[in-house]
Amino acid sequence: MYAVVGCTDCSNLWLLADPAEADSAQCSRCGKRHQTSKLRRFFESPDRDEARQARSALLADKQDAGDAFADLDSVAEMEWHLDDSGVSDDEYLDGSGLDADEVRRAGEGSTQSGGSQSRDEVVREALREQDHPTESAVVDYAEARGVPAERARDLLDKLTRRGEVSESRGRYRLL
Repeated sequence: MYAVVGCTDCSNLWLLADPAEADSAQCSRCGKRHQTSKLRRFFESPDRDEARQARSALLADKQDAGDAFADLDSVAEMEWHLDDSGVSDDEYLDGSGLDADEVRRAGEGSTQSGGSQSRDEVVREALREQDHPTESAVVDYAEARGVPAERARDLLDKLTRRGEVSESRGRYRLL
């Protein structure tokens, strides 16, 4: 079950997974800790995408952009379009003069032998490990683990657009 809940102090909205299982939740914007039983639930659904869509609609209404939001595709549909846009990994590698199959085999070999984390995993870990991560803190963390700074910024932006990460006042939070 997913619930869209709001902070009583700063009016931030966020998704709360399994609200009945957690005793408390912390606001990603102001840091206030709330008892989950006392949080106002604006929307509940067993489907995460449905809850993300409801949160997006509530945020649009809050900014008097509800009509414009209604004309857009669903959040899940837009995410699907993002994944389809641009060039594929194989096209990129071929254009760079690399054999995509060889690169794939090398990547599989490194993960099977207990190799390093993917860049995406490193950025997610940076968000989990830090108390109030900023973009620069996430990028520094990722760079120290071999992720190029620009790629870390791109991944952080992509996660934010997908609704997997929220950003408020320069601070990021993994949802």
